[in-house]
Amino acid sequence: MEFFRIRRDIPFMKNALLLNAISFITFLAAVFFLTTRGLHLSVEFTGGTVMEVAYEQPADLEAVRKVIDSLGYADVPVQNFGTSRDVLLRLPAQAGQSSGQQSETVLAALKAQDPTVTLRRTEFVGPQVGQELVSSGLKALALVIVGIMIYLAFRFEWKYAVSAIIANLHDVVIILGFFAFFQWEFSLAVLAAVLAVLGYSVNESVVIFDRIRETFRRQRKMSTPQVIDHAITSTISRTIITHGSTQAMVLSMLIFGGPTLFYFALALTIGICFGIYSSVFVGAAVAMWLGIKREDLVKATRTDGDPDDPNAGAVV
Repeated sequence: MEFFRIRRDIPFMKNALLLNAISFITFLAAVFFLTTRGLHLSVEFTGGTVMEVAYEQPADLEAVRKVIDSLGYADVPVQNFGTSRDVLLRLPAQAGQSSGQQSETVLAALKAQDPTVTLRRTEFVGPQVGQELVSSGLKALALVIVGIMIYLAFRFEWKYAVSAIIANLHDVVIILGFFAFFQWEFSLAVLAAVLAVLGYSVNESVVIFDRIRETFRRQRKMSTPQVIDHAITSTISRTIITHGSTQAMVLSMLIFGGPTLFYFALALTIGICFGIYSSVFVGAAVAMWLGIKREDLVKATRTDGDPDDPNAGAVV
């Protein structure tokens, strides 16, 4: 389905060098902030206290957040757990306070705001558990990257696999760079969003690579930059429809989803925007720099015929 069709190919690759330079500078800035500032890890990674409290009536999450903020805790996840009357809190560890002291202080503040609140359970998440989560998350990210490279190498050619991974890592590092620069909380939900962005970016890259292969087969007189420009231009309508509808859903979560979904939706929003950019101006451009050509995607075959025929045995 196409809402519109562009009749003349847009010369994307004409400005590929400039745009790749901008991407490289942005990538280096993200790495710099990750190195110097680091990520503001949530309690799942750093350790802390998990509390579950219950109310007699449906809990007012905003009122609970104000109480927690008044105790000096910033960006503490406050969410319903099971029913609208049950609330789950994740408190980061504080120097000089044990897990029991933290839970007693928070429960006393909550009781001052609503005497009906009761403590269901409290438990301490140690830093060892946090370290295991970090290790498992990095392993998951590495396995996703390896799987993507193998898939693209089999479906297309190694140059496309390398260019797609460079584009996808570009997206991931920039998302992490945003979280490091603004010190937004990096939780398991954000990690899930980063992995989702990886798959999302791969899908866009595969669509463009498929159209490049198709164009190489149909347009034998086009140069490689012309083939890439034609492939990207011919998929613009599909890109606008797909990414526009996806971004609308993610923005609705970002605006109306509340604090629980905010950083998850924010990571997806950044990832989708840069995923479109990287598939066009990073993945396709890097494939061009690696020297892709028609022979990489369209296998040559030989024609058999009369040995006296001068065209017999020619490569087509």
